[in-house]
Amino acid sequence: MLPYWILFLIPAAGVLSQRRMTPGSRPAMWWLVGALFALAIGLRHQVGGDWGAYIGYLERAALMTLPEVLLHGDPGYYLLNWLVAQLGGNIYWVNLGCGAVVMTGLVAFLRRQPLPWLGLLVAVPYLIVVVAMGYSRQAVALGFALLGLVALGDNRMRAFVIWVLIGAAFHKSAVLLLPVAGLAASHSRVLSLFWAGAASLIGGYLFLFDSVDQLWANYVEADYHSQGGLIRVLMNAVPAGLYLAFHKRLPLGEAERRLWWWMSAFAIACIPLVMMSSTATDRVALYLIPLQIFVFARLHQITEDRLLRAYIVIGIVGYYAAVQTVWLFFATHAGAWLPYQLVWVM
Repeated sequence: MLPYWILFLIPAAGVLSQRRMTPGSRPAMWWLVGALFALAIGLRHQVGGDWGAYIGYLERAALMTLPEVLLHGDPGYYLLNWLVAQLGGNIYWVNLGCGAVVMTGLVAFLRRQPLPWLGLLVAVPYLIVVVAMGYSRQAVALGFALLGLVALGDNRMRAFVIWVLIGAAFHKSAVLLLPVAGLAASHSRVLSLFWAGAASLIGGYLFLFDSVDQLWANYVEADYHSQGGLIRVLMNAVPAGLYLAFHKRLPLGEAERRLWWWMSAFAIACIPLVMMSSTATDRVALYLIPLQIFVFARLHQITEDRLLRAYIVIGIVGYYAAVQTVWLFFATHAGAWLPYQLVWVM
């Protein structure tokens, strides 16, 4: 359990230090921090509920030809496994690659926030510990989605679409983010809606439509229940509600304001949806986790009072310390993450 708290204390020290780094300062330092977290993700041993399943991916990919890999479902993840197998690597190589993508997207996103250390702290308990160390394929898709959200915040819709489609090659559910581009566009709305609609159709055709029947059977008809799904949806809903209440007080450009308004609306909409299909909604809600980072890394900006700002930041630190504590001690599947083990011989 101690390694998880070390990961939490690294950004906590940055938040509480009087020498906080500004978002654009010391890029080498940020990439070094990203590399450290990527190593923690990639060099874990038998950590995560699907550890055995991901070894199976590697074993199957090793027996495939390149054309078979490219035509398989989630070809991006199979291609990564195939390349590792061809090079004589093992599951740790695959996980390092996944960790590198996740942290590249996360660091790029963090460096756009006014309090990047606080954003990293928010990411540790769930995005890094649970998702990146447990759901490798969807974690990679989320890493590419974070790069896309950075682009969309700059009103670069085509770059957003490209990043999301790359992410969908690792987990097809990422295509569900594509309509956000049209909804969030602040200029040329008709053209933006056209591009977003076209990209959604293309992405759906390439990655999703052929699996609709299977997804419906698995997630809706089978009535799968995701343990803690409602809690995780509510974790997105809290910052969503705060954003909808206070977004006019935040110094944001029009493109960013509209983007995160829609992301917040989707997070709120997940509350009734999780009652109908907890597992499906829980998986989709993973792509809304960046909302937690975006809102809590700038919530202090709603006031000019320095003391109140400090209380807000400290409150967020305490809130996520509680989140990590509850998950490690009480989550149903936390045993699959405990103890954290680091591989020494690869």
